[in-house]
Amino acid sequence: MKRYLKTLVLFWSASISAEMEYRANFILATLSSLASMGGALFALWALLRTEYAMAGWSFDQALIVVGIYTMLDGLQQTLLAPNRQQINEFVRNGTLDFVLIKPVDAQFWLSARKVSVWGVPNTLLGMALIVYVASFRLEPAAALTDYPRLVVPLAAGILIYYALGYLLSTLTIWFTKLSNVTHAMHALLEAGRYPVGAYPPAYRVFFTFVVPVAFMTTVPADALLGRAQPAWVLGGLAIAAVLLVAARLFWLFALRFYTSASS
Repeated sequence: MKRYLKTLVLFWSASISAEMEYRANFILATLSSLASMGGALFALWALLRTEYAMAGWSFDQALIVVGIYTMLDGLQQTLLAPNRQQINEFVRNGTLDFVLIKPVDAQFWLSARKVSVWGVPNTLLGMALIVYVASFRLEPAAALTDYPRLVVPLAAGILIYYALGYLLSTLTIWFTKLSNVTHAMHALLEAGRYPVGAYPPAYRVFFTFVVPVAFMTTVPADALLGRAQPAWVLGGLAIAAVLLVAARLFWLFALRFYTSASS
């Protein structure tokens, strides 16, 4: 474990050094994040202005979901997307061979090799929106002791998102033209921009039990608001554990069919 932690520090320090060569991009990323959040807030305001029923979610409560979505999107841009994009390139170019012979686990290497700072603005904006709404707009306002309730379901949501992304990325072992997997995962997360209650009943079932988007944003928001059932939080952890095991087993299975550049 200590060796892997040291390796992770080396990976991320090298990635950040390379990314910071283009510091003007950070300003552009911040402006893009502000525009994206502004669009989400306007759409939510326009939706609720029509008195559309959102299954018990007020405008301020729904803002918590938008904040969690924005923060999660920033985390995936920072930690997950840069690495998913590389898997297809390694398979297509045959350079996955060099990853497999390294003295570290290949899945660890492919999952943690790169980190991008361009997702940091989204992460910070999402956190700021959550704190502002929960502390100054909700009645009653959230206390500092309420925020830890967000940690476990949010961690489960991040793990679910990682596992789903890695499962899809593993398909590139067979389908090397599957280059849009990152865009597919981002589109999946887009569904969690608003509470699941904003969708028609059939979609609610789909985004809860088929593609568990609800456990990424809606359940963490419910936890912060103090109305999440323990079964939903435990369910999120269970789904995350099952998907992580499935991603690992599917990766090991797929490697049996990988044809290296030298064979």
